[in-house]
Amino acid sequence: MPLDRGCQGSRRTVAAMRYGVELPNFGLHGEPDELVELAVAAENAGWDGVFVWDALGVDVGEKNPAYLPGCDPWITLAAIAAATTRVTIGTMVTPPARRRPWKLARETVSLDRLSRGRLVLPVALGWVPDPGFSRVGEPTARRIRAERLDESLEILCGLWSGEPYSFRGRHYQVDNLTFRPTPAQSPRIPIWVVGAWPHARSMARSYRWDAVIPTRPEAANEGYAIAGGCSSQDIADLVADAAAHRDGRPFDVVLAGATPGDDRAKASEIIGPYEKTGGTWWIEASVWQAMWVGPGNVGPLLERVELGPPCPA
Repeated sequence: MPLDRGCQGSRRTVAAMRYGVELPNFGLHGEPDELVELAVAAENAGWDGVFVWDALGVDVGEKNPAYLPGCDPWITLAAIAAATTRVTIGTMVTPPARRRPWKLARETVSLDRLSRGRLVLPVALGWVPDPGFSRVGEPTARRIRAERLDESLEILCGLWSGEPYSFRGRHYQVDNLTFRPTPAQSPRIPIWVVGAWPHARSMARSYRWDAVIPTRPEAANEGYAIAGGCSSQDIADLVADAAAHRDGRPFDVVLAGATPGDDRAKASEIIGPYEKTGGTWWIEASVWQAMWVGPGNVGPLLERVELGPPCPA
């Protein structure tokens, strides 16, 4: 059933947390229109954002590669932008290390203008088992992926400016290139960066931009973890650390996790401590988790989306 509008109204005026839904770009039928249907349902149900995985595929074969059907996230997001009017849109997440920053700059500006300023760009070093790294010869060393990420973000900002731009880096070079038009948003498209808490170098990268998607590296061995394996106390410490580094400039803390769509009290129990300690976005992951229960079946995903965001009980 759709989100209760009274709940939505109270969330807007009382709670700071915004709610997005995370959609897989593989595992259904590889049909973009199914994700567009889910995105429209999310907007109608009161979600604040829709985010699509940026992966070339997932290998589910034990001995031989067996990739689930998938679709391109950027083309799909363009269709979502045209079919919606309110929700924030973006990937979750894009690894610039396996892209070309000038191509990404053109794509993001086009998508930001198409959506009338609703795009955010979440980025990370990248998941090495993604065939976009592992099966096409892209460098996988962590240091190189990190360097490419940093250079890419600098180039994106330079090209988004609409002014002649040049860059000389270890991995990329740009010679007096001008891209117009500029993004719909000013001064630029917001950039969200995955940060490994509490590692200073990784967090410093996140603090240079607009938001952090925090994770604890040790949680990677624990399978799926709420808030990237961070506790509410971790988030409190992170928010304090960010304030010390950002001189009061606005900064989002983007968390992900799974909540029961039919139990608002339980959802509030999960999310409440993170909101109290400074979380500003909750990205609902139970939608893509439903995909693993029945690959190719959009029903469980649509049902969870239509139940609406886990706003406070």
